Amino acid sequence: MNFNLEIIAFTIESCSIAQASGATRIELCDNPGDGGTTPSYGFIKAARAALNIELYCMIRPRGGDFFYSDAEFEIMKSDVQMCKQLGCDGVVIGMLNKDGSVDKERSKQLVTLAYPTGVTFQRAFDRVNDPFKALEDVIETGCERILTSGLVPNCLDGAPLIARLVQQANGRIVIMPGSGLRSSNVIEVAAITGATEFHTSARIFEATTMDFVVAGMEEDLTTVIVDGKEVQAIAALLKSYQQG
Repeated sequence: MNFNLEIIAFTIESCSIAQASGATRIELCDNPGDGGTTPSYGFIKAARAALNIELYCMIRPRGGDFFYSDAEFEIMKSDVQMCKQLGCDGVVIGMLNKDGSVDKERSKQLVTLAYPTGVTFQRAFDRVNDPFKALEDVIETGCERILTSGLVPNCLDGAPLIARLVQQANGRIVIMPGSGLRSSNVIEVAAITGATEFHTSARIFEATTMDFVVAGMEEDLTTVIVDGKEVQAIAALLKSYQQG
């Protein structure tokens, strides 16, 4: 059993930290406050140059819900093409219909456009009306992986449902727990779910390095960055669990 550890990176520094600390894949995103949106051309290009591990890029034109207009879908198609041109190993998508079902038709279009790169269906899955039907729908789109917390904010709380999804998937698609995953609970999540891939931001907040800040602006100038020690801890625990 080989475990994979995917780390969200919101900065170029985080990419290097995650890789050096034992990550096997980067999910590249912008805008942590929105839960992750599509990173810029320059960010993707720099990340690809800096990384030897797999690089998957978020395809999400805005924060908020996962029901997209035709105009937004055109943006997503262009961004998938950009990621392919820049040498990404895959993209991360997630589209729903208004009734909370998976938007199979447009998801299939993005999977086809992304080929031969991989496609993960992201935590839009945690907003579906029926996770067991949604699992079959995502498989039908051709995605290789689903990121889920089990339809609750924390994947440890959602672990029993994730375990049922792993069983239903039966190797047809990877079910990857994420959201709230830390070194303090990763082995428990692994034991309950039977999952082999895991996803975390391992985030900490770094204070501004500016020498001068206008106090009257009352701004929070902290930056979300990857905690290398936390990534190392999770990677070491998974390696030990795998060997044990």
